Amino acid sequence: MGVGSALVALFLLSQTSQNTEEFDRLHITMLMINIGGVLVLFTLTAGNLSRLFRDYRNHVPGSRLKARMVGMFVGLAVLPLLVVFYFSMQFINRGIDSWFNVEVEAGLDDALALSRAALEMLMRDHLETTVKINNRLRQVAPRQLVFELGLLRRESGASEITIYGTSSQIIATSSGQSSARFPKLLSDEVVLQIRQNRPFVSLDDLEEGAYEIRTALAFRSALSQDLSGVLQAHFPVPARIGRMAGNVDTSYSDYKRAVYLREPLKRIYSMTLTVVLMVSLLASIYGALVLSRRLTAPIQDLVAGTRAVAEGNFDTRLHASSKDEIGFLISSFNDMTQRLATASRQAALSQALVESERANLEVILARLSTGVVALESDLRIRHANQASGAILNVELENRIGESLVDVAVGQPLLEQFVDVARVHLNRGETDWREQIVLRGEVGRRVLTCACTTLPRDDDHNAGFVVVFDDITALLQAQRDAAWGEVARRLAHEIKNPLTPIQLSAERLRRKYLHTMSEEEAQVLDRATHTIVQQVESMKEMVNAFSDYARAPDMDISVFDIEKLVHEVVDLYRAQESGIKIVLNAEPNLQKIEADIGRIRQILHNLLRNSVEALENRSSGRIEVGICATELQEIKVVELVVSDNGPGFQTGSVSQVFDPYVTTKPKGTGLGLAIVKKLVEEHAGTIEAENREQGGAVIRILLPVDEAAREAMAATLPGRAEKRRERA
Repeated sequence: MGVGSALVALFLLSQTSQNTEEFDRLHITMLMINIGGVLVLFTLTAGNLSRLFRDYRNHVPGSRLKARMVGMFVGLAVLPLLVVFYFSMQFINRGIDSWFNVEVEAGLDDALALSRAALEMLMRDHLETTVKINNRLRQVAPRQLVFELGLLRRESGASEITIYGTSSQIIATSSGQSSARFPKLLSDEVVLQIRQNRPFVSLDDLEEGAYEIRTALAFRSALSQDLSGVLQAHFPVPARIGRMAGNVDTSYSDYKRAVYLREPLKRIYSMTLTVVLMVSLLASIYGALVLSRRLTAPIQDLVAGTRAVAEGNFDTRLHASSKDEIGFLISSFNDMTQRLATASRQAALSQALVESERANLEVILARLSTGVVALESDLRIRHANQASGAILNVELENRIGESLVDVAVGQPLLEQFVDVARVHLNRGETDWREQIVLRGEVGRRVLTCACTTLPRDDDHNAGFVVVFDDITALLQAQRDAAWGEVARRLAHEIKNPLTPIQLSAERLRRKYLHTMSEEEAQVLDRATHTIVQQVESMKEMVNAFSDYARAPDMDISVFDIEKLVHEVVDLYRAQESGIKIVLNAEPNLQKIEADIGRIRQILHNLLRNSVEALENRSSGRIEVGICATELQEIKVVELVVSDNGPGFQTGSVSQVFDPYVTTKPKGTGLGLAIVKKLVEEHAGTIEAENREQGGAVIRILLPVDEAAREAMAATLPGRAEKRRERA
């Protein structure tokens, strides 16, 4: 009866939960029904508990076990009910709005937070863009300011960029709107914040629900001391984002206005839920008393057997004293323990085999030069070997369990790698192969990648494994070999006819120059002079090709590299080029074993490149540095040549060592290619980059002796094989 009354109350509650007027009319009836059920259940439960207490005092067999079972059942029933009651009350008091629409409030909160976060992110991005525009405009001459301002406005997507002077007068402006519109003036808030040496950014409302982001920074030209003030930029917010943000704010306000109307309903629901809880608790206690009377006798053996199994003793057996349901339960228990014992032994054996195979696999993966990364379906790292981290310039072995997307933040190579993998996974491609090119601070890196699906097992869900190898050195070796063959053939095919051409031109000049008229003689003189001059240029180019393609035989000797650097630098200092050359040499530098002629050629090529890059530039400066250092515990000499010239073009830094690649108006483009070849013949490394303050930097590491060369060749990919082939 008590349970029936609770069910009736819950039915009425469900019928009236969507109609507050109906609920107000019936809630008294529901409460009275539940109170009647509570009284009935309380009477029945009190009678059974008094009888159990009497048996317990009289030491009736089974009464103690019955009391424990009742306590256990009541505990098992009461605790979940209390937990459910607690969270239900919390749900009613804090989240009853979800009864009317479960996802509305959470969705509105998330939408509001998302819209604000999107607008704040957009404001930060436009402020960073304004900072970049400010930095670029500081280096622009005043007469070019308007032109550069318009160019930067179009590149950045701003609707208006204006530079104001110290008295808020307009120095320069660019607007993408009607030319008749006057630039927007500085507000007091902008002026106050700029005077405090702080950047300004704000979100402004426009007409018809549109928005724009206004940013401002202090501006001071680096080329003109009189040109200073405030740089203010206006960026339009996309109409779709502005419209969605306005809709979210409106919906959120409307929804909150309706919330306060539901408070009376919360109190009524809480009261009804409390009465229903009391009915459920009393029904649970009464049910525990009824069941305990039926399971008292054989339950002790089952409890003891269960405890033994819980402790890992799967050989436990119980005696079945009857053929009823309890006897069948005991027989099933015995059969279960027997199977558990067998399964436990098999599981232990299988676990040992798995651990052995896993250990072997760990050793194999650790020694592989190929990168291997195992991922979960959500791109969390399941396993990564040491080679994968070395190839991608990030430690992945210690990031197990983390998301590969989070680990990739701030790691350029890994970010590009993740982007390629996600493109395939988003297409549903779980088995794919591809050769990808990654670009980072150290240059271009070419990888061959293969991905396949990992099947699901007991410990992990289905995932992916990506295997990749760095073939940059292999491709570079192939390109070097191809260019070497091209250079050899060009030198052979071009050099032979050059001398006859030059001799023929000189012979024509000597034979016919004095027999012609003055005008014809000038034409012949200029023509033959041009032929001879161009032949000499082609000879220089052919000689450069010959140097690039020559055999790698080297004359190794021990010499003082510091003295050699001083000699070469002094030679270029003696030239009246107006370029300042600074040498920073470590004192008492040890002697090295190398080909002195080729080291001298390396220095000449590097200094000549820097001098040519600084032609027609005032305040040209070349810095040459040499010192001893270590690379992976290998003793090397570091040679650095830098200048303050134009530097390398952004897209050509990774290709400056390729033959016939040059950014200078003259030259064959073989200088750095030859330098790279000479450095690699010594098992050294060479890198090129642009300086932050402008100019180029070439950094070379040369091993100091033969032992260091062998160690360097072993650590650099593809270098040891190349040295063996040359041998």
